[in-house]
Amino acid sequence: MVAAVRVHKLGGPEVLTFEEVEIPAPGQGQLRVKQHAIGVNFIDAYFRMGLYPAPGGLPFIAGNEAAGEVVDVGPGVSDFKPGDRVAYVQGPGCYTEERNVPADRAVKLPSDISYEQGAAMMLKGMTAEYLVRRTFKVQKGMNVLMHAAAGGVGLILCQWVKYLGANVIGTVGSKEKAELARANGCDHTILYRDEDFVARVKEITAGKLCDVVYDGIGKATFPGSLDCLRPLGMFVSFGSASGQIEAFNINILQTKGSLFATRPTLNTYTAKREDLLSIAKELFAVVGSGAVKIPINQKYPLRDAAKAHRDLESRATTGTSILIP
Repeated sequence: MVAAVRVHKLGGPEVLTFEEVEIPAPGQGQLRVKQHAIGVNFIDAYFRMGLYPAPGGLPFIAGNEAAGEVVDVGPGVSDFKPGDRVAYVQGPGCYTEERNVPADRAVKLPSDISYEQGAAMMLKGMTAEYLVRRTFKVQKGMNVLMHAAAGGVGLILCQWVKYLGANVIGTVGSKEKAELARANGCDHTILYRDEDFVARVKEITAGKLCDVVYDGIGKATFPGSLDCLRPLGMFVSFGSASGQIEAFNINILQTKGSLFATRPTLNTYTAKREDLLSIAKELFAVVGSGAVKIPINQKYPLRDAAKAHRDLESRATTGTSILIP
């Protein structure tokens, strides 16, 4: 038996239940992983609330990314052995001391990256990689707007976009978060509670507007985000922290400058094993070089997962939060 955090009914953070569960031996193509650190993400809350249905129905173990040590392998596994350090995105199912993971979803952690870093950056870091290198290729000199610039993905995006030579504009909720974003490469911060972010973007860019907007907020920032884009610019919606963007008349993209809009997901970009390895390799390289640091600003014991969710959803956190089994 191992400790885990399960969801028996959909709802708020209070439905996260700390209990003992039994984990079977690893099956065909699986690894048994002893978790050392577990990432906390908004997608965990989406599953908990039922915005995303858990594949196996209720009850389910929460969580979507983690890092740990392989302690056993199932039949048909040749690329991994007990003792290997691994990290992965595979959920739900991560909020537990040990679990079985499909071997083709795991990647080996380089020796210079800790378990805590691995758990903190697999989902958010690989998301940042595909956003700036695949969904839209950020180039030197571009104007880039990102919402929630002091959040988990936001701080990684700020550093990566700055590293690529672009002009980084970020919205934040407080002066403290503005300082944090600037310390992580954000050139211009906008306090979205006090300022009209569209007007400020026009001012900052001298009317040129942005080449791309990365929006993990959703309902509250749409359609204002579209007004921040130059003609033929790209609107990238990758999260719904304030609620889902409702259906809209697609002609709005035409009237605002023949804009492009996309809603990408990590699952699509990493569906092929070779793409997963490629994205992870680039992430490990940029973190290993020091160009992008992974700020772990909150740590909680596994049994305090509900508090971690409450803090995340109230926007009381910055950077990345992790659970320690």
